[in-house]
Amino acid sequence: MSKKNTISADWLITEYMNYVLKNDGKPKSVYAFTQDINTDEAKFYEYFGSFEGLEKSIFNTFFKNTLQLLEKDSNYTSFSPREKLLSFYFTFFEVLTANRSYVSYTLKDYKTNLQRLKIFSELKSSFNEFINSLEIETIETKHKDIDSFQKKALNESAWIQLLITIEFWLQDASAKFEKTDIFIEKSVNTSFEILNISPLKSIIDLGKFLYNEKIQMQ
Repeated sequence: MSKKNTISADWLITEYMNYVLKNDGKPKSVYAFTQDINTDEAKFYEYFGSFEGLEKSIFNTFFKNTLQLLEKDSNYTSFSPREKLLSFYFTFFEVLTANRSYVSYTLKDYKTNLQRLKIFSELKSSFNEFINSLEIETIETKHKDIDSFQKKALNESAWIQLLITIEFWLQDASAKFEKTDIFIEKSVNTSFEILNISPLKSIIDLGKFLYNEKIQMQ
């Protein structure tokens, strides 16, 4: 059989994910992997420098696919920042759910938070750009350093919220991951309530939900 000469990053990603799931583990080497998928090792390096680089790209590809789906909605551009973020979350977790076996396997393999942060590095960069694009309103102080700090704090808190939601989703055993949907709605709404210095109702509501879920999951 002649080797496949015309490949793409997306094709390599699909083949890698399939390999990991079918073999219950990562390839031993790039050479072994490219032999298995019938292409040249050099072709792999045209797109990725290592398996780690490929894995980073996978999670960023999930993000890009999410944005592409959102942009197909003609109403999306008219959404408020809150609505855009909610839409992102619901769509992103639909994409993750479609690839849950791979995501679960990979994140369990990266057991420490530091390892996970490395594999999420490209995703974090793209997500921060997305948060910036929402132009979420914060309190203007007219002090450059303070305003810059607010922006960084907003990005970091949004990123932490996404990580927490991924962890919640990984542990969610409800049908159609309905509890994750509830968590998304409550946590995103709470975040915006805090930014808008609104009543504590959403915070209390989220707290009750998390407390009940903690009890049920024990």
